[in-house]
Amino acid sequence: MEKNIDSGFVDTLSNDPSWPKVTIVTPSFNQGQYLEQTIRSVLEQGYPNLEYIVMDGGSTDNSVEIIKHYADRLSYWQSKSDKGQAEAIAKGFEMATGDIIGWVNSDDLLLPGALIVVGKSFLNNDSFIAVTGRSVYIDQDSCPFNIHVPRKRSKRAMLLWGHGLNQMATFWRKEAYEKVGGLDVSMTFSFDYDLFVRLKMFGNIEIMPNYLAAFRWHSLTKTSTMFDTYLSEHQAVIKRYRKNSLIPLFICRVLTKIDPLHRIEDMIVWKRDKTQVMTMLNEMLGSF
Repeated sequence: MEKNIDSGFVDTLSNDPSWPKVTIVTPSFNQGQYLEQTIRSVLEQGYPNLEYIVMDGGSTDNSVEIIKHYADRLSYWQSKSDKGQAEAIAKGFEMATGDIIGWVNSDDLLLPGALIVVGKSFLNNDSFIAVTGRSVYIDQDSCPFNIHVPRKRSKRAMLLWGHGLNQMATFWRKEAYEKVGGLDVSMTFSFDYDLFVRLKMFGNIEIMPNYLAAFRWHSLTKTSTMFDTYLSEHQAVIKRYRKNSLIPLFICRVLTKIDPLHRIEDMIVWKRDKTQVMTMLNEMLGSF
């Protein structure tokens, strides 16, 4: 594709066929203050077979300027109006040529060495359809304040307690993604929950002890600005896949938000790993 002001295409970043090709998609819209850190966290993974796609929704801030700065290191990018985050990600996945795919939002980060860990995991385990790891919660200034330890749950437990994963630290085989039907682009918020339930129904999601990504919590995140939409879509996912349950739907909805034992576990692990996590983040961000 010929480069122009709105899009660009170059060959894949690297191509060592002894490693599974990993495609990362970043949906972007007016997150210029965080976007460069996100892009660099992916590009500087040092993964030997990486394809990186940035799908910008027609940003009016400095996002396109940032994307253009890294255009020669991206496999594909565009900046044009879309119907929302889910559609942007889905379109990125449609053009992806990687065996393994995942997305990193434009305000989140991959942590150092994450893709090496992911690639090795898939390379050594044909039975895995998806892998997930730990994530760090950071604020708008990139300061960590908590962590999330993923939970190994059945489909039933996912619908009772939530999927227990963090999207930016989860990666899956493209073949499995296509077989389960891809993303539900009609959703604004819970399309990751919906996808993870279907992937769990299809095969094994392996839990790893490694810290793979960081989730940024700030005043403009959908988590903080669209809570009513979140609850509505969350309930729709539970209702869609919940068959013959004796537990009332409203109780499931409450339980997915409480999950007290695992919140306590996260706090304990955070206290133990805090110094390690802060050192890792400081070294990474200091190199940017």
